[in-house]
Amino acid sequence: MRSTLRAALWGAAIAGTLDIVYAIVFFGFRGVPAMRILQSVASGLLGAPAYRGGWPTAALGLALHFAIMFLIALLFVVASRRVVALRRHAIAAGASYGLVVYVVMNFVVVPLSAVPQRGGSAATLVIALGLLVHVVLVGIPIALCAKFKGQ
Repeated sequence: MRSTLRAALWGAAIAGTLDIVYAIVFFGFRGVPAMRILQSVASGLLGAPAYRGGWPTAALGLALHFAIMFLIALLFVVASRRVVALRRHAIAAGASYGLVVYVVMNFVVVPLSAVPQRGGSAATLVIALGLLVHVVLVGIPIALCAKFKGQ
């Protein structure tokens, strides 16, 4: 149990940090302040009022981001304890898991959340980079933590 929690915590810390730093840098180059990125995470819980809450809702967004990432990491780590191939082939399993996480977050979790719906579709670049980020910066680090930190 301890090794499972340790691996999930490491996976969440690494993947969560890489993911949020990517979002802040990517959207920062497009003029979106870091506070707004973090508030967008909080808007999943609070809806549009999250954008009027200043740094307190940004802090809530950061906490929610890492809480969600912990659940994502814990799910993989627990599965990897039961399915040895997930640890044996950590890179491939992590890459696949990153794709699954992207799809579930963007097509299930976000639509069911209180995030204000916007018209239009996401640009191809945003989608492609989002997929790449979830494969390389989320799924693979979590799988490697399951393999090496969970021993």
